Amino acid sequence: MAENIFFDRELSWLSFNYRVLQEAKDPSVPLYERIKFLAIYSSNLDEFFRVRVASLRSLLNLKEKSREALPFQPRILLKKIRETVHTQQEEFGRIYREEIIPGLNDENIFLVNDQSINDDQKEFIKNYFFDQVVPYVQPTLLDKNKISTFLHNRAIYFAVKLRIKKKTKPSNRAKLQRFRYAIVEIPADKLGRFVTLPTENEKQFVIFLDDIVKINLPSLLPGYQVESCYSVKLTRDAELYIDDEFSGDLVSKIKKGLSKRKTGAASRFLYDQDMPQDFLKFLQETLQLKKDDLIPGGRYHNFNDFFSFPKFNKPHLEYDAMPPQNCKDLDGVVSIFDVVSQKDILLSYPYQSYGYVLKFLEEAADDVNVKSIKITLYRIAEDSLVIRSLVKAAENGKDVTVFVEVKARFDEETNFASADAMQKAGVKVYFSFPGLKVHSKVCLVERTEKGKFRFYSYLATGNFNEKTARIYADYGLLTVNQDFGKEIKKVFNFLKRKSEQEKFKHLLVAPFNLRKTLIELIDNEIKIASEGKTAEISLKLNSLEDKKIIKKMYEASQAGVRIKLIIRGICCLLPGVKDLSENIEVISIVDRFLEHSRIYIFHNNGDKKYFLASADWMKRNLSRRVEVAFPVYDKEIQKRLQKMIDLQWNDNQKARIIDRNQSNEYRLKTQGVSVRSQYEIYKMFK
Repeated sequence: MAENIFFDRELSWLSFNYRVLQEAKDPSVPLYERIKFLAIYSSNLDEFFRVRVASLRSLLNLKEKSREALPFQPRILLKKIRETVHTQQEEFGRIYREEIIPGLNDENIFLVNDQSINDDQKEFIKNYFFDQVVPYVQPTLLDKNKISTFLHNRAIYFAVKLRIKKKTKPSNRAKLQRFRYAIVEIPADKLGRFVTLPTENEKQFVIFLDDIVKINLPSLLPGYQVESCYSVKLTRDAELYIDDEFSGDLVSKIKKGLSKRKTGAASRFLYDQDMPQDFLKFLQETLQLKKDDLIPGGRYHNFNDFFSFPKFNKPHLEYDAMPPQNCKDLDGVVSIFDVVSQKDILLSYPYQSYGYVLKFLEEAADDVNVKSIKITLYRIAEDSLVIRSLVKAAENGKDVTVFVEVKARFDEETNFASADAMQKAGVKVYFSFPGLKVHSKVCLVERTEKGKFRFYSYLATGNFNEKTARIYADYGLLTVNQDFGKEIKKVFNFLKRKSEQEKFKHLLVAPFNLRKTLIELIDNEIKIASEGKTAEISLKLNSLEDKKIIKKMYEASQAGVRIKLIIRGICCLLPGVKDLSENIEVISIVDRFLEHSRIYIFHNNGDKKYFLASADWMKRNLSRRVEVAFPVYDKEIQKRLQKMIDLQWNDNQKARIIDRNQSNEYRLKTQGVSVRSQYEIYKMFK
C-alpha cells in the first residue's frame, strides 16, 4: 500500500484544534464558553509548538542522509504547519474582534485599551500601576553586541523602541538622539492578566495588564522618549527527549530535563504583525532567533489567560450547571465493598460523581480487612484526595504500592512531589520504565473475607484525578471479578520488575497482548463478513494513528466489515475512499465535556464483545506503553454502553464528519430530530 493512504498526524491534530475553534465561533454557545474555547485553542496550540513542532525542528539538525531516511520531509511538513496555523490564527482574530468583543459590549462589558480610556480611568490606572505593578517590572536595555537577553518561556513582553533625551547647552532644551531598544516583561503571573476598572453607569470595564504597562512606559523609562512598542512572546522547546531512553537512571534524567525545560531552545517567537521589519530584524539578531522561529500574531498573546476573564456575575453567559448525578447502587451505602461484592458497577464521569472512587479509596484506607492497595498514577490533581487516602492507608499499616509515571508531560513535578509525600508515609513507590510509559489506570485492593483473600478492582479509561473528572468524559469499573484481580496483580508484578513476560486471558495489556488481540478481533470480523454475515466494529478513541492497525481496518472495510469510528483528536485513517475504506465512517464530537473514554465494540456474529480502555490506537500506546483494556461482561452494563455509543453516533449538534480532507463539516439534522449526545446522556442518568 502507498503511504498516501494516511493523513498526516500533525495536520490531523491541527484539524482537531480547529474543531475547538469552531466551538468558539458557534453563536449557540454561551459567550463566556466561547471565550473559554478560544483559551483552550490557544493553550493547545502553545503545547503543540512546545512539543511537536520543537521535535520536528530538531530533525532539521540531522545529517542529510539521516533526514532522507525519514518517511517525510520535516521542512515541507513544518511549512504546511505554519500555513495551516496562520489560516486558523486569522480566523481566531476575526472571531475575537468581530464576535466576542461586540458580544461583550452587548452585555455592557467593555475591554478597553490605552486608546479608549477616559480621564477617570487614566487616574485609576496610574494609581494601580504605581501601587501594584512597579515592584514587578524592570526594563532591560537590548544591545545585540554586548548584552545577552533571556526571555522566559511563555511570558509576555513589550519590545520597546526608544530615543534618548539629551539636554543640550545653552538652551537646555531636550534634544532627541539615536534609537535604543528595551524589553519589558508583563507580570501577569504575579497580578493576573486582566484588571477590572471602576463601574460607570452600570457598564463594566476591563483592561489588559499589558495596556496598563504600556500607558506607563514613560515613567518606567525616564530619560527616553517611547517611539513604539509591540507585544512579543517566546515559546520554548518543552520536550524532554527521554521517551526512547532504554538505560541509565531515568528519574534523574527526567529531573535534569525538567530543570532545562524553562531554558529550552526557541520553538516559536510570536510577535505583533504590525511591528516594522527593521525592528523585527533587530530582535531576531539580538535574541539569536532563526527565521523559522518567527510567527506573526496579533496585538495580544497568551489567549489561554482568558480562562480567568472576569465573570461579573452573569451566569447566563455560561452553560447551565450539570451537577454530577448519584449512582443509585452506591448512594447512601455503608460499604462500597458490600455492593461491589454482589455486582459490577460502571461509573460514567462527569455525568456521575467521582466521589464514589474517592470513597472506595477512603474506605480501603480505613477498613481493617484490607491488607494491600496497588495503584497506577499518571496525572493527579493538585492537593490530591487520592494521594491523601493512599498516605492514610500506609499510616494505618496497610501494604500500599504505587506506580508513579513521571513521564506524564507537564505533570512531572506534581508527580515527583506526590511521590515524595507518599514515600515519607511508608508507601512503596515505583517510577518510570526506560523505554516505556505507564498509561494504564488501575487499582487493586486485596481484602480478607472469611479467612480468604479477595480482590476488588477499579479499572478506568481516565486518570485518578477528581478535578479533571468534572469535565473529562470517562468510565470507571468497580468489580470483584477475581480473574481481573489476578491479572491486574500480574501487571503490578511487571511494574515492580518481578517478571518480564506475563500471559493474560481477560485483560488486553500492552505491550503484551493488546495489539495481537485487537488484530485477532478485527480478523474475526473479516472472517464473519467473508461468510456473508453481518460484521461491524464500533470504536471511540482519542486518537487513531497506528499504521499497521489502520491497514488492517482498510482490509476489514474491503472485506465488507462496517466500521464506525468516533475519534476526538488525531485520525490518520482516510475514510470513504473507493476500493480502500468505503465501509468506514468517522465523526468527531467536541462539546462542553472533553471526550476522553476509549470503547472498542466488536459485533462478533451477534454476540458482541465490549472493551473499555486507557489506550488509543497509536503506535506508542500499543507498543511503547503499559496500557490496560478490560472486557465488560455484565449484560446490563453492555446495554448502557451501547445506548451511550448510539447516542454519540447519532449526534447531529456537535458531531463533525471526518472525511479524507478533514474539513470538519457539521453533521446535519435529519427529519427534524436534534441529538446533542452529551446532554442526552446526562438526561439518561438524571
